[in-house]
Amino acid sequence: MKPEMSVVIPTWQRTHLLNRCLNALVDQDIDDNRYEIIIVTDGPDQPTLQFIQHWLNMYMGNVTITCISLPVKKGPAAARNAGWRKAQGELIVFTDDDTLPTPNCLHQYWLAYTPYRNTAIAFSGKIKVPLQGVPTDYEMNTWRLEEARFVTANCACSKKALESIGGLDEDFTMAWREDTALEFDLSEKDIPIIKVPEAVIVHPVRTAAWGISIKEQKKGMFNALLYKKHTWLYNKTKMERTPRYYYTITLMLLLSIIFSFRSTALMTICIIIWAVLTSWFTYIRLRRTSKSLIHVAEIAFTSSVIPLLSVYWTIYGAIKFKTFFI
Repeated sequence: MKPEMSVVIPTWQRTHLLNRCLNALVDQDIDDNRYEIIIVTDGPDQPTLQFIQHWLNMYMGNVTITCISLPVKKGPAAARNAGWRKAQGELIVFTDDDTLPTPNCLHQYWLAYTPYRNTAIAFSGKIKVPLQGVPTDYEMNTWRLEEARFVTANCACSKKALESIGGLDEDFTMAWREDTALEFDLSEKDIPIIKVPEAVIVHPVRTAAWGISIKEQKKGMFNALLYKKHTWLYNKTKMERTPRYYYTITLMLLLSIIFSFRSTALMTICIIIWAVLTSWFTYIRLRRTSKSLIHVAEIAFTSSVIPLLSVYWTIYGAIKFKTFFI
C-alpha cells in the first residue's frame, strides 16, 4: 500500500537527537502503512547511516524508513528537497531532527488536508518549547519558535504545492530564512497556508555552547537574500532588520579608535556613548532571563560583540547578494 504521507527530516551527525525524533514518529496514532519517514543527511554522514541501520535492526514496527545522503553539504533546504522528491506520499510533512512530534500530529495534518486532496495547499502546525525555571537568553530565543508564523520544524505541503514552486530555495544554505522563503514562495503563487494548531510538535531546547549567540550572527546575511528575492513581502510582514542602535554602537567604537589618534575628548565621548548603549543592550537581554553568574558574564561579553558582528554580516550579505539592505 502506498503511503499517504511522507515525513522528511534533514540531519547531520546528530544521532542522539534523531533517535528521539524517530521514536516519536513511529509512535503516531495512525496505521504504520499510512506514512513513511525519509531522513536526509546534509552531505556524506557515515555515523548517521550506521545509526539508522542499527535502529532499523531493532525496530519492530512497519513504518517504512529510508535514509539518503546528499553528495555534498548544501544546507537543510536542499536536504528537504531531496527528501520530498523521493517521497511517495501526497502530503509532505517537514520537521527537524531535534523535535518530538506528539502522537496525534500526523493524524491532525491528514484531517486538515483531506478536504483539499489533489490541490496545491500548505499547512502550519504548532510548536511548543518547554522551559523550566528562569530561561537563559538562548532558551528565550528558542522559545520564540512558539510565536513563529511558519517554520519547517513543523509544517506540511502537498506534493502539488512543492512542485508548483519548484521546492525549497536552495540558495539558503544555512538553517535560517529558508522556511520564510518557502512561506513567501507559496504566498506568491497564491497557495493557501492553513493553520493547524492541533498538529503539535515539541521542540526541546538543546544544550548550547557558551557564547552561542556570537556564532548565530552569521545567519543574518541571509536576511539580505530573503529581502532581495521577496522585497514586497519582506516589508509587508515587517521582517527582522539589524537594529539601528547596532549601527550606532559599531560607529561609536570605530570613531573612538579613529579619534584616539587625534582627540582624547572626542574619543572619550564616543566610548561613553558606546558603553551606555552596550549596557542598555545587556540589560534588555538580562531583564527576563537568568541572573546566574555564568549567564550574566556570557550576556555581558556577547552584548559587546553581537552588534559589531550583526552589522558586519548584514553588510556582508548585502554585498554578497548584491542588494541594498541595512
